[in-house]
Amino acid sequence: MATFLLVDDSFIMRKTLRITIEKLGHQVVGEATDGRDAYEKFSMLKPDGVIMDIEMPNVNGIEAIKKICSEFPNSKILVVSNHNEKDLIVEALKNGAKYYLLKPISDETLKKGIEILFSK
Repeated sequence: MATFLLVDDSFIMRKTLRITIEKLGHQVVGEATDGRDAYEKFSMLKPDGVIMDIEMPNVNGIEAIKKICSEFPNSKILVVSNHNEKDLIVEALKNGAKYYLLKPISDETLKKGIEILFSK
């Protein structure tokens, strides 16, 4: 069982991810609505993994990934986003995200993403 921090400004998306993650036997230890909140909660909770959106208010996902990974280089971050622009995906991966999934995602896709996250 792994612990996760969910980061998305959409309540519905966080709720959907929580249900799926718990159904897969994992635990959600915290939620954040923007990158600043994500970094603060990650620092406090030290989850095994982070599932994060890119587009959020205040501090976006790319900036949060940079900040988390600069201080915690072995972080396991899985991006789940509507954005499929190649440059954005490359930027997320270059800055520390381990994998990138496009919304909407199925339970099976999230399961595979989590498996990949912990195989790297």
